[in-house]
Amino acid sequence: MTQSPNGQKSPAEEFAPLATTFRRRLLVGVGSASLVAVGANFGGLTSFLLGLAPESGRNLKLDVLYPIQGYSRRIENNEGFEFIYPATWVGDQRLLYRAAERLERSLDPLPTNSLKSGNRPRKNVNEPIVAYGPPGSTGELNVSVIVSPVPLDFSIETFGGPEEVGEAVVRTITGQRRDVTGTLIKSNVREDPAKNAKYYELEFKVESPSFQRHNVAVCCARGGRLFTLNAQAAESEWPKYKSAFYRIANSFNLTT
Repeated sequence: MTQSPNGQKSPAEEFAPLATTFRRRLLVGVGSASLVAVGANFGGLTSFLLGLAPESGRNLKLDVLYPIQGYSRRIENNEGFEFIYPATWVGDQRLLYRAAERLERSLDPLPTNSLKSGNRPRKNVNEPIVAYGPPGSTGELNVSVIVSPVPLDFSIETFGGPEEVGEAVVRTITGQRRDVTGTLIKSNVREDPAKNAKYYELEFKVESPSFQRHNVAVCCARGGRLFTLNAQAAESEWPKYKSAFYRIANSFNLTT
């Protein structure tokens, strides 16, 4: 640093402490602004930052709040499962309306004859718990999860390996109509020793004169419930969504 001939400090020297303070406040301000942005996912900043370390974000379940690499997470605590889905997809509004109707009915007193007979309202076991698809679509492209009651000692392995179960699933789907055919393409088992769970992952096609669909499904059983995730797309759209469907299927896990 240089001083003026009369011994006074130069302007640069005089303002050096102020500049240091300014830089410190600037950095603190930027940090605070970043925290605000993270909280609000401003302009997708949070999703971008989480995408730099996606596994850490997913392990912390932050993708429930902020999409990570284009995927959001659904955790269904009441039923005990979770999976990821494309962040641009939306929930099936019909399921939300039906859930609201069931809640409204549950708040009403049951008819006297129902109380005497022991009959209580029961939801359709074939109706998905959750379903997601692109906004404004016809519903042909979607992912859904159905949870059905089964005996407490039910084990999917009792019916064979993933190939045998896959063939049975295809026969069940196609057996209802003569003009519908199905083909099992791939089957494998994914094991989770920590939860003592086995997931049968199936890929199959279903065809008829009026449609051709490609499906990826995951089946598993636990505690008197059979869980079935199914992702389907028109065969013509399969190459576009193949990678996404595999990611969805691999993310499906029991949480209890």
